[in-house]
Amino acid sequence: MKEKITECSIRLFEKKGFSETSIQDIVDAIGVTKGTFYYYFASKEELLMNIHNRYIDELLNQQERIISDQTKSSKEKLFEIVYALIGNIRQAGASAKVFFREIKNLNEERLSLIIPKRDRFRFNLEQLIHDAIENGEFRSDLNASIVTFGILGAANWSYQWFNPDGMMSEREVAEIFVEMILNGIAHRN
Repeated sequence: MKEKITECSIRLFEKKGFSETSIQDIVDAIGVTKGTFYYYFASKEELLMNIHNRYIDELLNQQERIISDQTKSSKEKLFEIVYALIGNIRQAGASAKVFFREIKNLNEERLSLIIPKRDRFRFNLEQLIHDAIENGEFRSDLNASIVTFGILGAANWSYQWFNPDGMMSEREVAEIFVEMILNGIAHRN
């Protein structure tokens, strides 16, 4: 039942927004009582925190598996991370929207638990890029921090416009992103 409440809430938060969705809306949508809701969650904000934790923990696990794969080059790892972020839209698109859009509704205490996880994801990616610069796989004139923010900005925003059932697959979009990141968009002479 906890999972059912969570999944229904994700859909409602995506559609109506966190603030506009009441606990009554949630329990009405799944046909249970408020008592059932409160058995699993102390508040709507605790539910939102649960959604945030699930989303970022899964992304971190994926990222750390990719980075620890010693058989892949830095370029391949970068592609796999971008692909995971974009591919996650099909699997957890509503959760992504809720994660990025509704974080403002977490109180300071809960936010202080989510922000370090977001930062860890960013720092892991930045370290991958920094190491690739150091070992000569990526250009030496790059700023790893700025490149990281650019990658995350592009990939994380894709939940707003990318349609997993559209003309291009997640893999094709990830390939375009990584090609653009690694080689730019200007003609080479």
